[in-house]
Amino acid sequence: MILEIDNIELSYDNKFILNGVYIKAEKGRVTGILGRNGSGKSSLLKIIFGHLKPQNKLIRIDKKNKKKPLYLSGKIKYLSQKDTIPKNISLEKVFKLFDLRWQSFISIFHTFQKYNNPKIYDLSGGEKRVVETYLMLMSPGEVVLLDEPFSNIAPLYIETFIKLISQEKKNKVIILTDHMYRQILDISDDIYLLNNTTSTLIKDPSELISYGYLNSL
Repeated sequence: MILEIDNIELSYDNKFILNGVYIKAEKGRVTGILGRNGSGKSSLLKIIFGHLKPQNKLIRIDKKNKKKPLYLSGKIKYLSQKDTIPKNISLEKVFKLFDLRWQSFISIFHTFQKYNNPKIYDLSGGEKRVVETYLMLMSPGEVVLLDEPFSNIAPLYIETFIKLISQEKKNKVIILTDHMYRQILDISDDIYLLNNTTSTLIKDPSELISYGYLNSL
């Protein structure tokens, strides 16, 4: 599967946030998006998912135009920066809703074995983020969008997710963005930089210095 996002235009009060943005992502490769605060990374993921309507967009899957929001297909998962799971629901029930098993999760994330059928409100903020990221990444689907999956979680969890992303990319299109650029560089097969409202395919990490995103590598 090849997912293309083309000619994205998003503006507020006659000021462009995104203008002429193009992103190509495909199954078997992880696509990372970098950019400074306010560059439109989160907005772009919302547009791809279908929660934000821009002034213009073209979305293609295997060269076929998709006019309806992708979330209507039920085949796309989106991890936003906001909490998405009700606080009073049990984790076992949540995992069943996503066609996943709680026992499989705790066999990977051993620190969660201390909980006995917990509810969301029993978890710390970082633990909750780990659960949400796992659900979106591992549940059945064809496209996964991850907005800051590495933020506010322990380094040990980050390493685990990097391994899981490498595993899941074999069967899914994965697009992710995070301020932790080193992790994005390490895990991504393709990197796009959002800068001055448009997108640039980064062929060498040193270009991130040339574009002013990084001072050094």
